[in-house]
Amino acid sequence: MGAHAEVQLRARDRGAHQRALLRAGGGTGALLMAVVRKYPAQPGAAQAEAAGLRWLAETGAPVAEVVAVTEGMIATARVREVPPTPEASRKAGQALARMHVAGAPAHGSPPPGWAGPYYIGTQPQECRPEEDWARFYAEQRVLPFARRAYEAGNLDGAGWAEVRRALEVVPRVMRERGWQTPPARIHGDAWAGNLLFGESGPVLIDPAAHGGHPVTDLAMLALFGAPYLGEIYAGYEAEAALAPDWRESLPLHQLHPLAVHTFTHGAGYAPELRRAARETITLIGGR
Repeated sequence: MGAHAEVQLRARDRGAHQRALLRAGGGTGALLMAVVRKYPAQPGAAQAEAAGLRWLAETGAPVAEVVAVTEGMIATARVREVPPTPEASRKAGQALARMHVAGAPAHGSPPPGWAGPYYIGTQPQECRPEEDWARFYAEQRVLPFARRAYEAGNLDGAGWAEVRRALEVVPRVMRERGWQTPPARIHGDAWAGNLLFGESGPVLIDPAAHGGHPVTDLAMLALFGAPYLGEIYAGYEAEAALAPDWRESLPLHQLHPLAVHTFTHGAGYAPELRRAARETITLIGGR
């Protein structure tokens, strides 16, 4: 942004999204762009999101432009949304593939330059670099949220045991099925609501960006109903190679978001979490 661009940074309505017009001189000057401002209540959440958006943008991925960020506020360019189309969904898949291929230093690595707290939505989660993806996924993603769901009474003892058993078999499954990959640069919270379709194409917003497995983003899009999902997958596969049977790994990668939702949204998500755990367990030796 130019030197004369100003944004009012008053920390009000924390946690909310606000639409605003950014004008030169901060008031009645020429309109520069429409922005969306968020005031997350969690310490460091705005800076973490901005770091993630900028890191993903380095790959050429279509992500929301960071206009301004402070300790308690992030402003991004507003996306003028249009209905999704098969063509736009295919482009989204292609963009995801290119973003993933750009890579990351390690599984669990946060965006470079950000050493503060990290979140998925409003929930804190770790980002500690780890060479082994299965260990990272179990210790930093699934187990913390499944444990909280169990302690909150949203997941019963049998379900908690199923999740732990599923995570015990993940290293073997990944090895036997050839699903291990180098660390990818992933969005990390790629549910359908964080994939917008604008006039110029798809735009990703609200990341929990880190080094991870590429199927993690694809699995979350499947779990929460992204439009024209088949086209997203086709676009992805046209740009980047995955294991031929990668779709069979979707339940494994859905354990994390389902554990998060079982903790934050209640026991209604527990059956889906248990389903994903059981399907992960059955992957042992399967073809």
